[in-house]
Amino acid sequence: MSELQRTAEELDAADPLAAVRGKFVLDDVTYLDGNSLGALPAHVPARVADVVRRQWGELRIRSWEESGWWTAPERIGDRIAPLVGAAAGQVVVGDSTSVNVFKALVAAVRMAQEGGEGGGSGPVRDEILVDATTFPTDGYIAESAARMTGCALRPVAPAEVPGALGDRTAAVLLNHVDYRSGRLHDLPALTAAAHAAGAYTVWDLCHSAGALPVGLDEHGVDLAVGCTYKYLNGGPGSPAYLYVRRDLQPRFDSPLPGWNSHAEPFGMRPAYAPASGAVRGRVGTPDILSLLALDAALDVWDEDGVSVAAVRAKSLALTDFFLRCVGAYVPDGRVESVTPAAHAERGSQVALRCEGAGEVMKRLIERGVVGDYRAPDVLRFGFTPLYVGFADVERAARVLARTLAG
Repeated sequence: MSELQRTAEELDAADPLAAVRGKFVLDDVTYLDGNSLGALPAHVPARVADVVRRQWGELRIRSWEESGWWTAPERIGDRIAPLVGAAAGQVVVGDSTSVNVFKALVAAVRMAQEGGEGGGSGPVRDEILVDATTFPTDGYIAESAARMTGCALRPVAPAEVPGALGDRTAAVLLNHVDYRSGRLHDLPALTAAAHAAGAYTVWDLCHSAGALPVGLDEHGVDLAVGCTYKYLNGGPGSPAYLYVRRDLQPRFDSPLPGWNSHAEPFGMRPAYAPASGAVRGRVGTPDILSLLALDAALDVWDEDGVSVAAVRAKSLALTDFFLRCVGAYVPDGRVESVTPAAHAERGSQVALRCEGAGEVMKRLIERGVVGDYRAPDVLRFGFTPLYVGFADVERAARVLARTLAG
């Protein structure tokens, strides 16, 4: 046994989150792709079976009331809220991340253009800043939102946002963690800079929620969206969520008003009147099966008293150890980390630039180490602290070195 293998054993033995691993369905594969799709919590299948067989099969339409289906988007939103640093009543679950980005960004521009915090007597707010390195869909949505609201769209690197802000900026759409590199952007500072310029912020939390502290309320974030199938382990295609800061809720003007967000959803009135609170973020009938699978998955956090702080501490320890193992096992020059070394700038993944990365990842998967690949040359390894251990990390680096050696 090597020194690093012994170290991994010692770290796993001392890991306060080690017992949580047993709550998931895992096998001999070293699974480092939870930043794409989280593993299955072991109790979810039985809960979903109850939803299908009893709630749907026996109670049928009665389940909208008796099983709490109707209020599930807000109730589950309140369960996600503490994981992103928000008080209850500000998060609603439903639709996809893309749809929620559209709702949030258009609503942000409308608030800026109508006056108040982001408007006033100055120039018309007719510009949207978007993270130039964003996940493609966010860019597509931002371009469409700009056309819809009569705004110009300016892609800028997150570090350049403070210098790009001006009195015409309506909204800024940013990713908390860069999906390619794993770089963690400075949410507090960038939010403060946007507010100082009179603009609104929309944060995409897909690669941070459930892996590190976010602090939406603490840092005064206006609007935020995120998926639930990565570090929250809600399952493939599980519904996303939308955060609307409490004091902005009366002004939140969704571009997708639906009967589920109406003040009287069963009034069937021809004129739209928005409901109060986070319910304004709803649109149509919620996807109950996926929504309740997510609800069950969130039990992992509650039943074991898992804190985001403990998850973050382990995340940094895992990524530090992975980089140490890669440095020890992989010959110089074969890979280069594009993930920042500084903890304050690192999410919960490590991205390695590697020649022939696509083929390398294919061979890694064949050898039981599952990460993923992003064109043209990046290997991504995601570390979900709830179920990834230090022995997984050591093995992944060792298999990577063997794979690169041919």
